[in-house]
Amino acid sequence: MNAIAPQPLIWVLADDRPGNRSQSLGIAKVLGLAYETKEIAYGPLVRLPNAILGASFLGLIGAARRCLAPPWPDLVIAAGRRSAAAARKIKRLGLGRTRLVHVMHPGAGADDFDLIAQPAHDARALAENTLIIPAAPHGVTPDVLAAAKAEWAAAFADLPRPLVVLMVGGSTRRREFGPRMAAEVTELAAGMAARKGGSLLVSTSRRVEESEDPATMPALLGALDRVPHFLYRWGDTAGNPYLGYLAHADAVVVTGDSVSMCTEACARPGPVYIYAPNPLITPKHRRFHDFLFGAGYARPLRAETAWDDWSHPRLNPAEDVARAIRDLMGWSAPDPADGLSGA
Repeated sequence: MNAIAPQPLIWVLADDRPGNRSQSLGIAKVLGLAYETKEIAYGPLVRLPNAILGASFLGLIGAARRCLAPPWPDLVIAAGRRSAAAARKIKRLGLGRTRLVHVMHPGAGADDFDLIAQPAHDARALAENTLIIPAAPHGVTPDVLAAAKAEWAAAFADLPRPLVVLMVGGSTRRREFGPRMAAEVTELAAGMAARKGGSLLVSTSRRVEESEDPATMPALLGALDRVPHFLYRWGDTAGNPYLGYLAHADAVVVTGDSVSMCTEACARPGPVYIYAPNPLITPKHRRFHDFLFGAGYARPLRAETAWDDWSHPRLNPAEDVARAIRDLMGWSAPDPADGLSGA
């Protein structure tokens, strides 16, 4: 009688940055094996360069350190520079058992990682442990969208169709999203919906809600009056309809400051329009947008943009990363009949 192989122990290091969380958790979901979500939060020392932090938990607050305890995992999935030192420390404590998979270059100590999923638009030098991916991994799979469509159907039932989704990011460390942009992107999206007698589904982020310019949110909200709409503001406690928006969207308009939001918008096959004025977009983001436009996943949103019905393949680099992980670990592909879980 054959012994049943033990389930591998997989940890996802999930921090407070939505883009990092969605990428690492998305890979774990697509991988198709049970995993544990380790909520990590940082103290002031995380601002130190990774070359100084080394392989350590020094950047974590006490509660986060305490949740990282043996038995040490077979695999750690994480994203972003800030989680890299903790991931490396876990590998050291695992005494050769633990493998590390990281999204985006981790900085100093990159040789400790077994697989780095590096976005092409980062334009960094390549290493043997690097997998180049075209966009942000995520967990917005067809099954997830189907479930969200059913969950949110009643909420949008009375809105005139078609439904145009507007996903607003906001200012970044290097670029400002202010009142003029807030009004412009909302007016363009509302115009798309109005010309076809439809409605707007709007989602805001913490970055736009906490804009340094107090006129930003009023400018966005004031442009909504021309069409029927459903508004979700970051921090609302009634439930986040983000996945429901994507599932029901006839078209998506997204601000180009977020690689994750742009990629998730392309997880569905319908039209995607990216609002990317030059003052908002860094060269890195411009390279990413150029890929999406050139590959037919999205089109630029401008005053002269006319919405027509078109389609594109679903975009999710988490599938590429999951395949690379299975090769790295010697794991077979999951049985579609098995459920996915995350604790």
